Amino acid sequence: MKTVKIAMIGVGAISGIYLENITKTFHEIELVGVCDLIRERAEKAQQEYHVPKLYETMHDAFADSEVDIVLNLTRPYEHFEVTSEALKAGKHVYSEKPLGATLEEGEALAKLAEEKGLMLGGAPDTFLGAGIQTCRELIDKGMIGDPIGAAAFMVCRGHESWHPDPAFYYQFGGGPMMDMGPYYVTALVNLLGGVKGVTGVTKSSFPKRVITSEPHRGEIVDVEVPTYVTGILDFESGATGTIFTTFDVHYKQQARFELYGSEGTLLIPDPNYFGGQIQLLRPEDGEYREIPLMFDYKENSRALGLADMAKALQTGREFRADVQQTLHVLEILTAFEKSSAKRAYLPIIHRYTRRQPMKHNPIHGILDE
Repeated sequence: MKTVKIAMIGVGAISGIYLENITKTFHEIELVGVCDLIRERAEKAQQEYHVPKLYETMHDAFADSEVDIVLNLTRPYEHFEVTSEALKAGKHVYSEKPLGATLEEGEALAKLAEEKGLMLGGAPDTFLGAGIQTCRELIDKGMIGDPIGAAAFMVCRGHESWHPDPAFYYQFGGGPMMDMGPYYVTALVNLLGGVKGVTGVTKSSFPKRVITSEPHRGEIVDVEVPTYVTGILDFESGATGTIFTTFDVHYKQQARFELYGSEGTLLIPDPNYFGGQIQLLRPEDGEYREIPLMFDYKENSRALGLADMAKALQTGREFRADVQQTLHVLEILTAFEKSSAKRAYLPIIHRYTRRQPMKHNPIHGILDE
């Protein structure tokens, strides 16, 4: 079997699950090299996962003729530079979320990819997992009737109590909407279709945050981004959604993610994960009943979107987590703060068309044609 060759740029906290799944789960992609500004991280990954190459700089990776796709796992404010340089070098790029730190960055990357005739897209890919795909099938088959609305809430006190390097969550490109919002918005547009406009109210409740996790315990972080974000989504279908993300509130679990229809209500699993419990309420039942997952990839399957991109590259079919999705989501994420500043409804410019749902393949780790 011919594999699509991957170069990983950035070997931080999220890289572990990518390394596991690229090397052990998905059989049609192959990790040929790693690169990180902190060389020790790349060396550790190379040794543990038997990666053939360690690149001194990202440009060495981009110059490697063996590499088909660059996997950009750098911090959000670094996404633009890494992705743009990779595209300029003629490489397809799959990026961690978000596509860019601003809409303007995302637009520039989309334009560059189009000019170069290259594939561009990226995370989150949790919407390809068993949870959201099962929900999509239920909705598409009319199990809740006509979708009317949705509510998506991500409530927590921030990452400074547990993350080893939490400062960037409060810096340019960070914040709860840019960090966690992509999971919810990506799931919502895959379930309900594109968004035509948004309204938002945002604020930063605390101007400084104290890190209590190691190794930066006691350091103080200046907050540069909104950390309490509320928004209303006006879907092209006519449905209305509410989204709320915050790093300012003490809360013990995921708040809720619900979708309302004319004939029922669907409780959707946390879109930060690939599986989870689904519950459906229909009037004839009178109470919620659990719906079994009907698709593969219910475990942590990060790199599923990368594998889907590789399959699309090999076969010529469409790529499910492509740039039209990541750009649409980025515009929505950044529009809430702009709407809040203008105290106005903001139309969404970049249109979105849902890609094909996942298809069953009997061999785990090999995707559909």
